[in-house]
Parts: sequence; structure tokens; C-alpha cells
Amino acid sequence: MDEPQENLTMKRELGLLDATLLVAGSMIGSGIFIVSSDMLKDVGSSGWLILVWLITGLMTLIAAISYGELSGMFPKAGGQYVYLKEAYNPLIGFLYGWSFFTVIQTGTIAAVAVAFGKFLGYLNEDLGDGNTVFQFTDTFKISAAQLVGIALIILLTYINTRGIKTGKIIQTTFTATKLIALFGLIIFGFLAANSDIWNANWQDAWTMKRHITRIDAGSSADNWVNLVGVSILGAFAAAMVGSIFSSDAWNNVTFIAGEVRNPQRNIGLSLFLGTLIVTLIYIAANVMYISVLPIEQLAFAKDNRIALSVATEVFGTVGTTLIAVMIMVSTFGCDNGLILSGARVYYTMAKDGLFFRKTSVLNKNSVPEFALWIQCVMACILCISGKYGDLLDMISFVVVLFYVLTIIGIFILRKTRPEAERPYKAFGYPVLPALYILMGLTFCTLLIVFKPEYTWPGLIIVLIGLPVYYIWRQLLPAEK
Repeated sequence: MDEPQENLTMKRELGLLDATLLVAGSMIGSGIFIVSSDMLKDVGSSGWLILVWLITGLMTLIAAISYGELSGMFPKAGGQYVYLKEAYNPLIGFLYGWSFFTVIQTGTIAAVAVAFGKFLGYLNEDLGDGNTVFQFTDTFKISAAQLVGIALIILLTYINTRGIKTGKIIQTTFTATKLIALFGLIIFGFLAANSDIWNANWQDAWTMKRHITRIDAGSSADNWVNLVGVSILGAFAAAMVGSIFSSDAWNNVTFIAGEVRNPQRNIGLSLFLGTLIVTLIYIAANVMYISVLPIEQLAFAKDNRIALSVATEVFGTVGTTLIAVMIMVSTFGCDNGLILSGARVYYTMAKDGLFFRKTSVLNKNSVPEFALWIQCVMACILCISGKYGDLLDMISFVVVLFYVLTIIGIFILRKTRPEAERPYKAFGYPVLPALYILMGLTFCTLLIVFKPEYTWPGLIIVLIGLPVYYIWRQLLPAEK
């Protein structure tokens, strides 16, 4: 590890294009290629599937343009952690940072890295999740895909210790590549669309039905149960867990505000452009899916790999290789963005005396190297545990709750700091921010009522942060 340099500052190397590609690249991982299969098991029809993606996209866009005001007010590293600390108090900021480090960011890094390994297994079976390298008990084993994921995290962490410019080159290259590839898949998918399948998929598009068991494709349609009344709301919220996971990490660009040129302008603009691009891609991809294959085949795609089933239908057997390579490119670029940006949150927390002091120091390349490596260790532990997927399902509630708190913070800061400089004001204020708060709280409430198993684990993780905060406050006072 390079010797820390006390007198260095972060370099503003990122322009608007770089920031926009970071937003898009951090959002697009493996989710869009997989989660719609499980979402269809929850809602059972094309209309409801597209509506879930539309609602998620609307929420993401509203949140992104609302965050623009906060990014203009606080154009420095740390992003959402800083916004929460400034709008409320250091405790709320710490609870977000604690959750961010223990599972939100590190769990996402782990999940995306292992997804890279799983799809590498399509090209070389010895490196996939079907190859168990170590087995300790019947339930605890380590696959080659998990080891590949760990190797990827270590590689990308090392690359990002070399400086922001190196990470920027990887992010720009891989994000541009996967955007082109996704556009290509969508276009070729629409060219191969089957009008009979399309019509059949939309024939009963607004009858919500849930599959009562997770069984193999081709099984009887009798396993579907029509939903009515409040059951529809519960199924809708459960389906949104997948779309929200796939649309998350859009706020990662706020964490690196200290390295963006003209952050007061470029952060807010990149949030809007990046989330808009990804939202349009996600909706187009799902419309394409239901134009190529029947709902039953999409819902029961092998291992939930819905894009793989569609690509095989469109391109034949070569589709497997194409999608595997696409997802590897996508997850590689996604993890780079997550690793690059996440470390800046711990850096800022350490400046406030709320993380390991060494994390607040930059190396000779003007990046928080220790923060990168400690994030790497946590993500690798989650890779080995194999529980990152469960944790991410259970943390969706907390992620949205923190988004809601942050947007409420806009209202608080308008009242407590009316004279503060605001180069950019939240578009549609107060209506659109209030709409997001309403939608976010509705989602969280529905999960509490209908899917409590998706809520209490995340809350426990957050609450563990309470005693940690007070212990840390005593041991590590903030920098002067």
C-alpha cells in the first residue's frame, strides 16, 4: 500500500460525460438480465410487469432530480452521507454510512462480482458456480464463481488505488460498451418479435396472478393464483424489490463530488441524464422480452436468466455466449463504479471521526487507498458468506427509507438554511419531491405489512449502528 499523504487533495478529473457514465454504469449490473423472471412470478402478467418498471423508473428520476439541489449545496465527497448529516445530525448520517458499509454498497459489490463469475462459467465451466472448490458443510460451500468474484474485487480495488483517472478510463470504456450492447440486444430482439406471442402476452395483461410454488418451466398454468384487493399491493411491492435493486446505485456519483469538475452543475445534470438513459433502456428491454417469448417461458427461465432465454430465441445457440459476454462486461464496469465511489463515503465519515482514522488520508495518487481496501475486505467476506443476495433483498426497505429521509431533508434545509447557495433547485419542488416521499413510504409500508421478512433484517443492521456510533464517537473524535 502506498504511503499516505497528509497534504494531498482529491483531483477534479471527471467531466459531465464521465459522471453520466458513472451513474449509468453503476446502475446497470446483472439485474436487468435476471430480475424480471422473479417479478413475473409475483405479478404474472405483462401489463403489471411494465407498470412496476415504470413506477420504479419514475421514482428513480424524481429522486435523481431532487438530489441535484443537495449536490449543488454540498459539492464534496460523501454524497448522501453528507446530505443526511447536514439535514438532520451526525447520527442519521452515520446510520446510513454504517448500513452502506456493512451491506448496501459492499453487498452489491459482492453480488455483482459473483454474477461476473457465474456468467464466466458459461465460457469455462470450471470457473462457474457449478464447480464447488471448497465444501465445509452441506450448506456452506465456496464455488469457483465466488472465488472469481473475489479476484475481480481485488483487481478493481487495486486499479482504483492508482488514481481516479485510471478508474475513469475503465468506467467510461465498459459503460459505453455495455450501453451499445444493450441497445443492440433490444433492437435485434424487436426485429425478432413475434406478433402472436405479443398479442397473447397482452391478452390478459391486467389480471394479476402469483405463482404459488417455484417450479420448472413448462408446468401447468393451474399453479397461478389470481390476486385481488390488498393482495395486489403486496405482490406489487414484492416485485418492486427486484426493479429497485436493478435501478439502485444511481446516487453513486454524489459520493465522488470532490473529483467532478464544476460539481454544482455536473452532478445534478449527470444524475438526470444517467437515470433517464437507464430507465428508458430498462423499460425497452422488458417490452422486448414480452415481444419474443410467452410469459410462462419468461417467468420460468432457467436460473431466472431471462435475457439468456430471449437471446437464445433471437440468436440461436450463440445467444448464450453473447449474453454471457454482455453480462461480464456489464458487471465488470458496474463493480468498478461501485468500488470507485463507495470508498469516498468512508473517507468523508473518517474526516468526521466516524470511521477508521487512516481512511481519511489520501495516497500519493490522491485517492483514499485504505478506504478502498477496507471496502474490498468487507465485500470479499460477503462473497465468501454467500449471503449477499439475501441481504440485498432484505435491505431494499432500508435503501428506500434512506432515500425518503434524504428527500425530506430538502424540505428541512429550505427552512433551516433559506439563504444557502443553491446553484440548482429541485425540479417540481415541492410537488415532485413530495410525490417521491409518498411513493417511497407506500412501498416501505407495503413491505412491512406483506413482506416483513424483507424489512426486519435491514432494520436490525441499521439499529446495530446505534451503539457503534456512540462507541466510535468516544474513541475517534472528529478532525479539527
